Amino acid sequence: MSDLETHRARLEAYLVRFRENGIANLIDGKDVAGGATFETRSPVDDSLISAVAEGGADDIDAAARAARAAFAGWAAMSGAQRKKTLHRIADLIVERADEIALCECWDTGQAYRFMSKAALRGAENFRYYADLAPGARDGQSLPSPGHLNITGRVPIGPVGVITPWNTPFMLSTWKIAPALAAGCPIVHKPAEFSPVTARILAEIAHEAGLPAGVWNLVNGFGETAGKALTEHPDIKAIAFVGESRTGSMIMKQGADTLKRCHFELGGKNPVVVFDDADLERALDAAIFMIYSLNGERCTSSSRLLVHDTIADEFEERLASRVNRIRIGNPLDPATELGPLIHRSHFDKVTGYFDIARKDGATIAAGGEAVSGKGWYVKPTLFTGARQSMRIAREEIFGPVLTSIRFSSEEEALSIANDVDYGLTGYVWTNDLSRALRFSEALEAGMIWVNSENVRHLPTPFGGMKASGIGRDGGQWSFDFYMEQKNIAFATGQHKIARMGA
Repeated sequence: MSDLETHRARLEAYLVRFRENGIANLIDGKDVAGGATFETRSPVDDSLISAVAEGGADDIDAAARAARAAFAGWAAMSGAQRKKTLHRIADLIVERADEIALCECWDTGQAYRFMSKAALRGAENFRYYADLAPGARDGQSLPSPGHLNITGRVPIGPVGVITPWNTPFMLSTWKIAPALAAGCPIVHKPAEFSPVTARILAEIAHEAGLPAGVWNLVNGFGETAGKALTEHPDIKAIAFVGESRTGSMIMKQGADTLKRCHFELGGKNPVVVFDDADLERALDAAIFMIYSLNGERCTSSSRLLVHDTIADEFEERLASRVNRIRIGNPLDPATELGPLIHRSHFDKVTGYFDIARKDGATIAAGGEAVSGKGWYVKPTLFTGARQSMRIAREEIFGPVLTSIRFSSEEEALSIANDVDYGLTGYVWTNDLSRALRFSEALEAGMIWVNSENVRHLPTPFGGMKASGIGRDGGQWSFDFYMEQKNIAFATGQHKIARMGA
């Protein structure tokens, strides 16, 4: 039996319960099914995976009230006990890593070679924040004349977590683990296109002994369940990953209840290759950061800015490599590129092929769909592009790279910054002074020099401009999920002004 056949057989064993029973919401520790449902289908062949409970305003209200009721007990629990529970969640994630990986592949179209470690990375997120939980409330002692100021942090309250359909399992752990470590109950609304691993993760949390009401899962659509969550008065903050336009909408919906918002939004990220760079490594990194994960990643290097002195050779080698990327069933370990998530997204991505032609760009590789079942497109490279073109300015969110040439450092910087987004940037040069100068002026929240995206959990993750508000990672996550508090103790008989004496 081939690896593909083995993976498919194991996947069928994992999915049978969802096909028979559907995917229910999980509110206050109990399954909540019945009522309206929607379907989740595999982008591989459009086959049915499961019926999914379609949550609405009543379900969100029940989940928010459950989170509110659970808040006092969870917040009062010692950090050491929360640490123990979060480590137990991580242990159970590892035990079910194969199930999570295969289900994620089938539900999202992501290739197994990239998803095989996704569950383990999610477990690492829980372990990292588990270890931070005992000190989450720590603050500072700030003496002043006549007073001793003691600062600390307290959890903000129930939090709404809205996660996307690209790598949904790992991105869910990025948000949920620090929220729980801080002492906040959560209401999680996963993307409707990829609900399977969100359900598995919620089951794991309850098996680990998480109290009822601390973790609530409500499936549904943004315009109904999502809107109810962002407007609910018991929800004190919204952590959202997704499109910039949706983030703007969520901020408006949460304004009446003064919601705190954390947004990780879109990107049109440059990878800038100067002529003194290690071109072999730059080529590998540029390819990996746009064509891995089907190009459906916010940090993808979707704009290649290449020095004109090396552009001919670099683009030629790039096109040759792109044309050899292996497209296929995501369960096959040999597959490098799977199908896009859904028909609607497939239509969006393929629509840019005609846009590129009309604007005068050259399609040096790909630029067409793959015939047959599933939402497959060929990895695509546009050359001869200008920064004024839509393909150079708009987030396509697929395996599509736009190459733009520059002649000077100043021109490269101008092009790199000339977009609405500012999430990441990648700079390839062996000139240290240039690297420091360029990265300092680049408008992006995260920049890697001579590297692809290598995530280090204690560092701040997030963007500027239309790419988001706030930061994940390390103590920056606690800045969002917790409130700062200062208590001032008088240390003597300081003078108090008297009035009406």
